[in-house]
Amino acid sequence: MIRVELPLHLRILAHISGEVKLDVEGPVTQRSILDALEARYPMLRGTIRDHVTQLRRPFLRFFACEQDLSHEPPDSPLPDAVASGAEPLLIIGALAGG
Repeated sequence: MIRVELPLHLRILAHISGEVKLDVEGPVTQRSILDALEARYPMLRGTIRDHVTQLRRPFLRFFACEQDLSHEPPDSPLPDAVASGAEPLLIIGALAGG
């Protein structure tokens, strides 16, 4: 069981309170987790990654095991702690400003 934590605005959109638990078949990657997340919560399609390019939206970041995974290829395996459910994949809204 994969654990995912979403930022508040996406939890509100999907009517989720707290952490999401997903079953992911095959290798545990950013792509496989986002595919499972969007299949279960179709209202999130296009909010985390672009519809056409499938690239991460600019103001969202991915973290796991205290590592920024935002610029990793989407098909790279995630850490074992995420794959085992011991640690969540964190999807964080990035801050910008001057």
